[in-house]
Amino acid sequence: MRFAAIADIHGNCAALEAVLTDIGQQGIPTNAIVNLGDCLSGPLDAGKTADLLLSLDLPTVRGNHDRYLVEQAVSDMGHSDAAAFAQLTAEHLDWLRSLPASLVWKNEVLLCHATPQADDVYWLQTVSRDGYVHQKARTDIEALAEGISQSLILCGHTHMPRAVMLSDGRLIVNPGSVGCPAYSDAEPVQHRVETGSPLASYAICERRDGLWNITFRLVPYDHHRQAAIAEANGRPEWAAALATGWLS
Repeated sequence: MRFAAIADIHGNCAALEAVLTDIGQQGIPTNAIVNLGDCLSGPLDAGKTADLLLSLDLPTVRGNHDRYLVEQAVSDMGHSDAAAFAQLTAEHLDWLRSLPASLVWKNEVLLCHATPQADDVYWLQTVSRDGYVHQKARTDIEALAEGISQSLILCGHTHMPRAVMLSDGRLIVNPGSVGCPAYSDAEPVQHRVETGSPLASYAICERRDGLWNITFRLVPYDHHRQAAIAEANGRPEWAAALATGWLS
């Protein structure tokens, strides 16, 4: 089994197109790509991204921002969700509503956005009281994986490419973010997540002799053009993140 995992596109269609091209160049067909959610939210090309994803019909789970787009009133949405919502059609919103919170793919891989229990909780990282992001203790990571029989568990949400092996050999992999390399969040306390690179991230997963081989790939694209779109849409922090992988 060999396939690609993508996550956290956040309406960055240019990054998604570059990643899809790279996936194809690695000999992986479209029907061997899985999507871990947070597809559209952001001040970029939500409508175009939605059209492309609907045409691909990838196995996809719902991210927290996908949920916000269909559960919240526009007046209650954050800036990124509201900007995306303004570009979406009824068909796009129906597709978001149809996405499951998690799913098992080909009986061997569990897909979720953040954790199987919640779409807005960091699985592999934790945030200290002073706003620093740290690796979570293995016991805490493993507690969230209790009851999962699949040997490979895929999650997104933090935008940081990462792999953690559990004590029983199961592997949790975050492929990183296709379209949003840095962000800030006020929950549980104000903090920043910054990858330090503007490149689009995804992962290739391959099972060989019963063991998972994971390759993280960083793909160049015209990120400066996307940064200019964010700037023009009044989102300088997004512009900085897209241009550099840092928020400032």
